[in-house]
Amino acid sequence: MAEAARTPAHKGADPPRGLLTRLRSVRMRLLAIALLPTLIILPAVLALVVTWWTRQFDRLLISKVNGDLTIARQYLDRLRERSDETLHALGDSVAFARVTGAGNSAALADFLDARRKVMGLDFLYLIDADGHSLAAAPAGAAREAREMWSVERRALAGTASTEIDIFGPQELERLSPQLADRAHIALVPTPGAVPTSREAEDRGMVVQSGTPVEMPDGQRAALVGGVLLNQNLDFIDTINDLVYRPGSLPEGSAGTATLFVDDVRVSTNVRLFEGRRALGTRVSQEVRNAVLGEGRVWLDRAFVVSDWYISAYEPVVDSHGKRIGMLYVGFLEAPFLALKRASLAAVAVGFLLVAMVAIPVLLRWAAAIFRPLEAMNATISAVEGGTLSARTGVAATSDEIGRVAHHLDDMLDLLQERDAELRRWTEELDRRVAERTRELEDANAELAATQRQLVMSEKLAAIGEITAGVAHEINNPVAVIQGNLDVARDVLGSAAGPVKTEFNLIDQQVHRINVIVSKLLQFARPAEFAGHLDPVAPGEVVGDALLLVQHLLSRSEIQVARTDAATRLVMMNRVELQQVLINLMVNAVHAMPGGGTLTVTTRDETRGRQTGVGIEVADTGTGIPEERIGRVFDPFFTTKPQGGTGLGLSISYTLIERAGGTMAVESPPGSGAIFSIWLPEAGSEVEEGAPNSA
Repeated sequence: MAEAARTPAHKGADPPRGLLTRLRSVRMRLLAIALLPTLIILPAVLALVVTWWTRQFDRLLISKVNGDLTIARQYLDRLRERSDETLHALGDSVAFARVTGAGNSAALADFLDARRKVMGLDFLYLIDADGHSLAAAPAGAAREAREMWSVERRALAGTASTEIDIFGPQELERLSPQLADRAHIALVPTPGAVPTSREAEDRGMVVQSGTPVEMPDGQRAALVGGVLLNQNLDFIDTINDLVYRPGSLPEGSAGTATLFVDDVRVSTNVRLFEGRRALGTRVSQEVRNAVLGEGRVWLDRAFVVSDWYISAYEPVVDSHGKRIGMLYVGFLEAPFLALKRASLAAVAVGFLLVAMVAIPVLLRWAAAIFRPLEAMNATISAVEGGTLSARTGVAATSDEIGRVAHHLDDMLDLLQERDAELRRWTEELDRRVAERTRELEDANAELAATQRQLVMSEKLAAIGEITAGVAHEINNPVAVIQGNLDVARDVLGSAAGPVKTEFNLIDQQVHRINVIVSKLLQFARPAEFAGHLDPVAPGEVVGDALLLVQHLLSRSEIQVARTDAATRLVMMNRVELQQVLINLMVNAVHAMPGGGTLTVTTRDETRGRQTGVGIEVADTGTGIPEERIGRVFDPFFTTKPQGGTGLGLSISYTLIERAGGTMAVESPPGSGAIFSIWLPEAGSEVEEGAPNSA
């Protein structure tokens, strides 16, 4: 019956092929006329306009950062001019003439030190025509015999000048130990930078000025002063404030400025994290080659420490014309990219809105021509494909096509109702079967978990009882062996000499049995071996443990790297903590038979809301295979080919856990093993509302 009803509908919805061809042809022409201007011509024009605007936008950003670099360079030039002017004014001052005329070198040094502080200089000294120091500030700074700087030669020749030069660590140390310390910056590994073996930058970039002065005896001298730019935060922050005033950048952007010695940031307001300045980070290899290698000014986007910036770099040259560093300004690119994307999105949304308004109007009349027949044909095809909810959607009009479409929808409604009723019964049956299946699966999973837990508990209990029993049973024959051995020595006396070696070997093996039995008892009944708890300084226990294993370290040519940063005390028996550390160190020695590095670190560490101390013991051995690392704390499991009982780490884990701490291990492939211990601080308690840190 259903087949009989379906066949006429199918035939009625399948008009002659010639008519369908004409309908398709008319439809395509109408759609082309309606949609060609809106969907093809207008988007092409918009794409050209957007491409041109994007390029102009990028050029505007480069132009801005170039102007920012000009301002920064002008400030640096002004700093040099001001240094020259203030130094020249000091040399021509009446106070300077008075103090030099007095002939008191101590008073002259005090005068120079006072003026140095007022002028904001880091050093200030007076030299005679032969380059010998007459007075210097700060106290203790003196000019040793060396080749003169160009500003010194010019000043002694009668010309004042200001230059930027690089001072080595010895020169800075001679001027002031504080300057040498300020110039020393540890290098931070930076992705994309030129590879280097250096660990720190200890050279200083100095703006130094020299001006000629005339001494009371008519001899010419030179007054020389300078400012160290390394970590000179006032200098770099002033540049940043001048270049990027509030409101000069869109919200979310940030302007930055940096001074480089070679390719190392020595003065910057670029941040790493938590407000820390990115001192010691290095510029990318691409920028370094362009600016320091080729002497070009870099005006482009660049990756700065951790993000992309619109950047400008220019080389800084010294008094000999050599490129010694770079001056940088730039601003965060992300807000401008967001602004660009927002503009493009606005254009796209505007186009879509126009299209959404225009296209329905254009398609209205075209759709009225072919929509009824297209709808019936598509509906019948959908029903044949299994979509019973498909309908023509054509209203019952007075024409023949509308009435046929309406009758077809009525027939499909009846068919869908019957199909829906069958589906509801099927879904209900499937739902009930699925519920019963889930209940059975949950019950099976719960039963299996309970069985595994019960088996594990029984195994552990049995191991403990067996271990304790075996240990006690072994003690008795061992005691008999040791006693009879002592009796044999007494009875034989001097006659025991030929078998002395054998007796000693028996002693050693009996002692080894006693040690193994003690470990077994300590594993089986740890509570009986618990020691007295006292506040202990982890660093002191580490030192004692290293002393006890020193003979193993020396014999294996193992280097020790130790860092004691922990300031807190932990509540644990000192001997037990020492036992744990010695066990980890001995295991590390065994893992490095060919030598290596043993690294022991202590530090204050907070977990959750509880303060404590973290201890790490790391080696550079072959490490622990991934398939074994999860079993290293299991009793009787050992990775040693011979001589291991497999109880050392298990007992250590038990001791640390009993003290309220945790013990873990990780072993990156080919990088040795790292054992981590965390112990709570003595007297510490979990504080409500305390920050959760690690």
